[in-house]
Amino acid sequence: MDEAMTGMNEEVGLSFGADDSEPLGQTPGSASGAETPAKFVSRGVDVFYGAKQALFSIDIDIMPNEVTALIGPSGCGKSTFLRCLNRMNDIIDGCRFSGSIVLDGEDIYARAIDVVHLRARVGMVFQKPNPFPKSVYENVAYGPRIHGLASSTADMDEVVRTSLERAGLWEEVKDRLHEPGTGLSGGQQQRLCIARAIAVEPEVILMDEPCSALDPIATARIEELIDELRTNYTIVIVTHNVQQAARVSQRTAFFHLGKLIEFGDTDQIFTNPRAERTRDYITGRFG
Repeated sequence: MDEAMTGMNEEVGLSFGADDSEPLGQTPGSASGAETPAKFVSRGVDVFYGAKQALFSIDIDIMPNEVTALIGPSGCGKSTFLRCLNRMNDIIDGCRFSGSIVLDGEDIYARAIDVVHLRARVGMVFQKPNPFPKSVYENVAYGPRIHGLASSTADMDEVVRTSLERAGLWEEVKDRLHEPGTGLSGGQQQRLCIARAIAVEPEVILMDEPCSALDPIATARIEELIDELRTNYTIVIVTHNVQQAARVSQRTAFFHLGKLIEFGDTDQIFTNPRAERTRDYITGRFG
């Protein structure tokens, strides 16, 4: 319940050498000679929890309308970095950020940034499905209502239907719109949370282990949905499942001990990694 209520308030290629000091490789935009500007540009990002440093000088470009997977063992910093992208770390006592993260040319850590508006642009789907203690309809309508995105009941009905359709859930819940969202199955609840996130018309969707609590059938449906959604959204996903990263993403970043060890096209990362630690991780030698 606490996580659900927090959500109600908050939602509305670098490869290092053996000494980890010399970055090798290339930025995503240059990997294929593409001129498309990055959606996010992260430079020199350090994060501290009290005296403990969790991230060390992270440089990464996230391209629009692609899925970027963040992989690595537990405690490596990938979820911390994900939360930097919509400033969710701001609500953690003792967390300090330095460096810069630019979204479409605008520094999201600038003093003038409206964090509520930022989190509408950059939605979040959590590890555990966390529908609000409301009906299916009200789960989806909550964000558009507080942001003033629907001027009439008919407009809101359309927003709810469109969001549920994009989340691949409409046909399953169209006769249950006024029943509690918590009464849906786990996989349906996670798709409801995705519908809730996209109802406020975001540009980016962050997903923190969205399938870890789901069965294989529900996981496959979410993975299909991720592939469909990237047509309209930029998606960044944290996953411990390297096979999932290989299936759903176009680019993959491997984190270890708070450092970005390697970043590049997913096919390259999984077939010809430049760093030995990347190879060891994706082949299961450690994890």
